[in-house]
Amino acid sequence: MSEPKLPRPTDAELAILQVMWERGPSTVREVHEALNKGDASTGYTTVLKLMQIMTEKGLVERDESQRAHVYRTRASQQKTQRQLVTDLLNRAFGGSPARLAMQALSTKKASAEELAELRQLLDTLEEEEKP
Repeated sequence: MSEPKLPRPTDAELAILQVMWERGPSTVREVHEALNKGDASTGYTTVLKLMQIMTEKGLVERDESQRAHVYRTRASQQKTQRQLVTDLLNRAFGGSPARLAMQALSTKKASAEELAELRQLLDTLEEEEKP
């Protein structure tokens, strides 16, 4: 039986998830501080409300055993990215991974290392297809 599909995060929720994937389980204050390291200025209460909504949606879990509640993601970064890509693949590219990859690679130049990883992945996929 497969795991239930989590709801698609908004851009703001995805920014919070990014922080939590990098830091691990975090308090609202820790996420707020990490989000505000750059030019952005997100209020503490905004981050708190977003994390409460994310808890209701099932994107994060809240540990209330300590005074400062600790939040953790329900899904790994890889699982979330895979779910987002699958959704985009089906909605915008008619289910064609090749069309998605070609569009992605024509949009932004890939580094030599990324191209080498892609070649290795393609070689592996080709080997798996051989009888």
